Amino acid sequence: MMKQPSQLEFGSIVGERYRIVRTLGSGGMSRVFMAEDLKLPGKQWAVKESVAEPQVMKLVRTEAEMLISLSHPRLPRIVDFFEHPPSGAVYLVMDYIEGITLEAYMKGYQGYIPQEQIVPFALQVLDVLDYLHTRQPPVIYRDLKPTNIMLTPEMEFILIDFGIARSYKAELDQDTVKLGTVGFAAPEQYGAGQTDARSDLYSLGALLLYLCTGGKYSEWTAGVEGYIRGELSRHLIPVIRKLLRQNPEERFQSAAEVIGELRRSADFQPAQQEISVNDASMDYAGTRVVAVLGVSAGSGATHTAITVSHYLARRSRSVALVELHSTAKAFARLQEVVEGTSVGQMSSSRRFEVDGVHYWRQTSRADVISLLGGSYRFIVLDLGSGQDNERLEEFLRADYPLVVGSGAEWRVQDIAGLARSLQRHPQHKWNYCLPLATSEAVRRLRKELDHDKVFALPFHSDPFERDDEMDQVLDELFRGVIPDTRRRRFAFLKRRR
Repeated sequence: MMKQPSQLEFGSIVGERYRIVRTLGSGGMSRVFMAEDLKLPGKQWAVKESVAEPQVMKLVRTEAEMLISLSHPRLPRIVDFFEHPPSGAVYLVMDYIEGITLEAYMKGYQGYIPQEQIVPFALQVLDVLDYLHTRQPPVIYRDLKPTNIMLTPEMEFILIDFGIARSYKAELDQDTVKLGTVGFAAPEQYGAGQTDARSDLYSLGALLLYLCTGGKYSEWTAGVEGYIRGELSRHLIPVIRKLLRQNPEERFQSAAEVIGELRRSADFQPAQQEISVNDASMDYAGTRVVAVLGVSAGSGATHTAITVSHYLARRSRSVALVELHSTAKAFARLQEVVEGTSVGQMSSSRRFEVDGVHYWRQTSRADVISLLGGSYRFIVLDLGSGQDNERLEEFLRADYPLVVGSGAEWRVQDIAGLARSLQRHPQHKWNYCLPLATSEAVRRLRKELDHDKVFALPFHSDPFERDDEMDQVLDELFRGVIPDTRRRRFAFLKRRR
């Protein structure tokens, strides 16, 4: 229980916007409440109330800013932060996640997770850890455990409670605060050194051992192998043992390294995504999501999404293009052409392939989550136009959000209008694409938005085919995201001379 009395009760209004509905949970220094949004009727949020001493308030603000900057499908969005100086209370407002904790799920199923779900589950956790650990500076979660993982009704795993997450500081020898949960926290969290990415990997090993032993063990002790379920892959045992090494230098050194090791297991074949052996064996560093949103109907969102997908497939392979609006017909018509079926004789499979890109037509958000657990390097979401809650949330969560607007001089202002209407959301990573726009229109929009990622897309009649001029624009748009193999070959030839 929270040691300090809470400032909130049923009906309390905080931040002049959030009305408290009920308590969701409490810990030593915080409570979490469900709240309804007075400005968005029907919208519910989780409000976390914590008590901070005046001398550490600056640190609390810094950590809050760090959390608000995070964006990943398996993390709740932090959308608001405010303080109540008289009481020393601070409040974080975040997504309300409907579901149960992994711990509650384990208890409800007598400690049983189906064997075919354990490795995909591990890959999902690794994907979000890889995202956190590759931030600048890296974010260390430090409290990976069953009670901090939510399982939604759609079987979506969400990592919650960033109460003790911290940014990694290379100049420190050890953490100033020793926090974590006994049995899941790495040894260095208790005075043996500073926590880093390998500390979270230790906790992942403890979590996997917990799942594989039906909730009986989270630490490697003599004879624990005898409690690991017999039907599970034996390949998991050396992976778990290495994750649980006492010395961080003896563990896996990154989430990407663990992903690669799991992918090399012959026992794991992600048949549900129908990925080829060549795709599954490629180097895997987590799935990245590109979301394409049109400002209005006819602005070219689907054409741009197809162009981007085939560009990425030529650069890195393993790309899925997802049609995330249930009434769209574009992918259905394309599938008829690809499979040679007549109008109205739609295949029962919603997946088809064009030049190495896996197309998924009329896909739900739950399906997108399942694809994130596969081996796709990139998932491109065709969101069409419009701003309904589901599509807007996926756009805001994406690693690379792309806004597509008309390049016509009299329509360029549509993009500026969209940016203003969503100004409460961080927009620093957005990219703006204007098909057939003039350089003057791009210059004016960059100045108005105070944003340099505004691009004119050249005429490109066939989005499935390579076009040098279009590739130059996309090379600039995705600079630093994918390796420039052409530049690397040139450097090699130069060295050979």
